[in-house]
Amino acid sequence: MNGSKQLESIYYVSLPEDFELSKNAMHIDKTIPLPVQKKDKDSGGNFNMSELSSEQILSGILTVLAYDKKNEHLDYYRNIIKDARPNLKEELSAAAILKTKNEDYDLAEEIFMALRGFDPEDVAIILNTALFFDQRADSYRRSGLNEDADAYDSDAEEYYKMAMDYDPPPADAFFNAGFFYLKRHDFFNARGCFESYLALTCDVKDEELGENGIYKKQRAQEIINEIQNGNMDDERFKNAYKLIQSGQEEKGLEELRVFLQHNPDVWNAWFMLGWGLRRLGRYADAEGAFLKALECGGDANPDAYNELSICCMEEGKLEQAQAHLLKALELAPENTKIISNLGYAALKAGDVSSAQKYFQTVLEFDPNDKIAAMELSRLERE
Repeated sequence: MNGSKQLESIYYVSLPEDFELSKNAMHIDKTIPLPVQKKDKDSGGNFNMSELSSEQILSGILTVLAYDKKNEHLDYYRNIIKDARPNLKEELSAAAILKTKNEDYDLAEEIFMALRGFDPEDVAIILNTALFFDQRADSYRRSGLNEDADAYDSDAEEYYKMAMDYDPPPADAFFNAGFFYLKRHDFFNARGCFESYLALTCDVKDEELGENGIYKKQRAQEIINEIQNGNMDDERFKNAYKLIQSGQEEKGLEELRVFLQHNPDVWNAWFMLGWGLRRLGRYADAEGAFLKALECGGDANPDAYNELSICCMEEGKLEQAQAHLLKALELAPENTKIISNLGYAALKAGDVSSAQKYFQTVLEFDPNDKIAAMELSRLERE
């Protein structure tokens, strides 16, 4: 996010000695320049000191806290906010989480930046920032924006590590980071995170953990067991994923075939094999691998059905592709990637009307989905 552009939206003003906002206004040191958010009409030197409001000052300070980390007066500006709005951190945190839920990502990111500037030592803000980037990456990947998704995944990992390095570290940082690594098929780090979570909560009584905490402990142990039983933190398995992801599919497939000789019932390995084969355009072989993944326990994973459908579409098996996608949609009803693929399956079958409906549904869930918007626009022109 362009910090210099954001900082252009504020003035630094020196207040006259006799200036007062109101009797109950925040205490201000008039020897220190004050950041003030510009109004729309404050252009070309039209700033009117008599119209200055507390909200302009607070907004200006938050902009500085978010984008000017080297400002020498940061502590003073933080104190102004703490005096003027003691509950502002809680209000901003709630707003950032709501904006993330509503996929208003740019505004959510600005709020999180302001929060980190306001209280850099609050580990809850650090963890919520990691979760924000994690969710944003997932959203972008569902929309087919893989490069952007990778960048936000990198940001998420940075903040997860910051939270886990905190002293003392919050247990939930390890729990959430475990799922972050799990989705990236980094089972070695996922297992380590879940083991750390269990270690941090092992002495906490069930009544203190509550129902949700008990569930988390059980889920963490289940995942550890699955990784151990499937030998998924094996170095060969880990290397295979990195090779395929980096475009070295053939080398990755060689690693997977050796792994599967010793671990033939690991559905994740069959899924990864299918993924690599599909990237190479070997759709019939990939279809066989995905079917094996379902047989070995991947039948609860919507991505397995989605990948299988792509292979079937490429092979011209449109009815099978649609059936696999509908099964995936049962498991993940709001997954826009699946709904979008239903649109493509309809297009291949010549059903333009249904395809339009699917792409429109994608935009209802995610108005920023560029692929669905592009397809709808193209269909409307034709």
